[in-house]
Amino acid sequence: MLEYILKSDDFLVSQTDEKGMIIFANDDFCKIAGYTLEELVGKAHSIVRHPDMPRAAFKDLWETVKSDKIWSGYVKNKTKNGGYYWVYASVYPMYDAVKHVKTYMSCRRKPSKSEIQEAQDLYKTLK
Repeated sequence: MLEYILKSDDFLVSQTDEKGMIIFANDDFCKIAGYTLEELVGKAHSIVRHPDMPRAAFKDLWETVKSDKIWSGYVKNKTKNGGYYWVYASVYPMYDAVKHVKTYMSCRRKPSKSEIQEAQDLYKTLK
């Protein structure tokens, strides 16, 4: 599989509804994941979930954000063409007081090689 290494100024942003369905994605996210905005909106964010990622990481993410706390961690995502890329992600729970809905904003940047290695070592110990 071909790895895409983020540039230092890449900044991927996406927003999902409470069920993890994408309602927004910025240009960097679309470009790096290899999807158009139209292909992403309305799809589960798991469309970019790489099979190497342990379920425990996403269980922790969802438990954290559903309790109105910010989650941060390293994530290996897959691209539309079968490649992959690593990000350091921070996921923010948000509440729209006008629409009375909860959403989640994910902001992602390039991790260092050593951070990726540490995440890979940790993820080998998780299921």
